[in-house]
Amino acid sequence: MTNRKSVTLHRLREMHAAGEKIAVLTCYDAAFARVLDQAGVDVLLVGDSLGNVLQGRLTTLGVSMEEMAYHTECVARGNRSAFIIADMPFGSYQESVESAFHNAARLMRAGAHMVKIEGGGWTAAVVRYFVDRGVPVCGHLGFTPQSVHALGGYRVQGRDQDASRALRQNAADLAEAGAALVVLEMVPAALAREVTGAVSMPSIGIGAGAGCSGQVLVLHDMLGLTGTEPLRFVRNFMDGNTSIGAAVRQYVADVKAGRFPDDAVHSF
Repeated sequence: MTNRKSVTLHRLREMHAAGEKIAVLTCYDAAFARVLDQAGVDVLLVGDSLGNVLQGRLTTLGVSMEEMAYHTECVARGNRSAFIIADMPFGSYQESVESAFHNAARLMRAGAHMVKIEGGGWTAAVVRYFVDRGVPVCGHLGFTPQSVHALGGYRVQGRDQDASRALRQNAADLAEAGAALVVLEMVPAALAREVTGAVSMPSIGIGAGAGCSGQVLVLHDMLGLTGTEPLRFVRNFMDGNTSIGAAVRQYVADVKAGRFPDDAVHSF
């Protein structure tokens, strides 16, 4: 797939309208960007999860804007056609919309095509401010790693009636504010399917079931490189494959065909 056309926001919307699943993986450097791009991954997410898998941190909270800009630049240099989303790290968008936009612009200059922010409610105003100024935004609802301490640890979100109602409202608010995508993390599959059907923007699931518009995994998780017991929603795609490229192609194929995730195995 070295000669494929560039994946743009317009192309992602076409895929969503046609019912084609969107395959997303995290990526942090130029070498992996080339491999993932050539394997047909639609979206490369420069995630602040680099704090966990590259830096060995227990949370993403210590990742800085400087580090996010650096890794976004690295990914952009290795990429040719995939769409690039960069996470805005903790503290980079909470102070004011003006300072948040300054940080978002820095990531866009580094090579991102879109930025991602976590949380609902107040974030709708940030999304609207960005979109009005030409910065596409991906929201992130459900379990939000930057709020791990406020959430009481790594817990599935939206299980009870009040929490599920709030998540549905937050998704609607983000869509109304102009968000182009939303990540749903560690959300019951039935709720994620309901949210996906209710909003116009594509949803990208991670531990949120097969009913989402696409799927994302942390690259090091799906390659079995973390050295820890995999989370329930993770599948090691190196099993049965002889190269990283083959494992990534398998991931893309299984997401596109609806074979991954399996709600009976990988969902809540």
